[in-house]
Amino acid sequence: MVMRSEVAVSERRACGLIELHRATYRYRSRRPEDVRLRTRLRELAEMRRRFGYRRLQVLLVREGWQVNHKRIYRLYVEEKLSLRRKRGRKRSAVRQPLPEPVAPNQVWSVDFMTDALSSGRRFRTLNIVDDYTRECLAIEVDTSLGGVRVVRVLEELRGKRGLPRQIRSDNGPEFLSRAVDQWAYEQGLQWHTIQPGRPMENGYVESFNGRFRDECLNENWFADLADAREKIADWKQDYNRARPHSALGYRTPEEFRSSFNITGVGQGTSNAGPLPHAPIPATQQLRGEQNTEKVSLSLD
Repeated sequence: MVMRSEVAVSERRACGLIELHRATYRYRSRRPEDVRLRTRLRELAEMRRRFGYRRLQVLLVREGWQVNHKRIYRLYVEEKLSLRRKRGRKRSAVRQPLPEPVAPNQVWSVDFMTDALSSGRRFRTLNIVDDYTRECLAIEVDTSLGGVRVVRVLEELRGKRGLPRQIRSDNGPEFLSRAVDQWAYEQGLQWHTIQPGRPMENGYVESFNGRFRDECLNENWFADLADAREKIADWKQDYNRARPHSALGYRTPEEFRSSFNITGVGQGTSNAGPLPHAPIPATQQLRGEQNTEKVSLSLD
């Protein structure tokens, strides 16, 4: 039989042997975990299913919670709120940063997207964003959107806030139509079309399209066209007024724009300073320059 004897060792001695500070050994958290914070975080994550922990932390701070992003990240992981994102295939295209505008209402980007109603019928959206403020200016929803309809939407925006110095788009037939071409010429507007097959040259609206697809189109079921217009309009308002934008220091587009005074509203082109873009080829500066024949547009 083996006899074992137990020797009592003091706390001081034990900490000295393992080189551990006694204050560390005796530390007890003075702040019990706030159950209300976990509950509120889960509620926000359920309402904003496509938001990450940083945007959720911004929303909590707006509500008065004194929390930093590190604490929210820890709770976010413990509550298993992380989202699985689909990994797209790797592309070897070389990305070049777009020249950034220096003021609101200088450069707008436009693009189309498609989705489907519950009946399977397809519909399209015309998205227009301000490159500087990241504000969504318009989302036009219909089953068919031609060049005349594009002009009508831009005319409505002209009456509300004036026109920019430049509009950027891809080479879709609606943007190359005679209706858009003549309208841009009459307004003295630079309509810049990107190179075919290079959507990265229209990166601002492409980034917006990704958020729009992820947070609105993929999250809703549209019963009919009226239902789609209502839900998309609600998301557009939330995007401009409530959604924190990382590129704007987690401010909303409207908060960011409120510090600027956009001139030229209702007077055609904005009076903002010169564009920082490289010179545009003469063939793209005024695309309607070669159109000598006037086209009568009906905006009804």
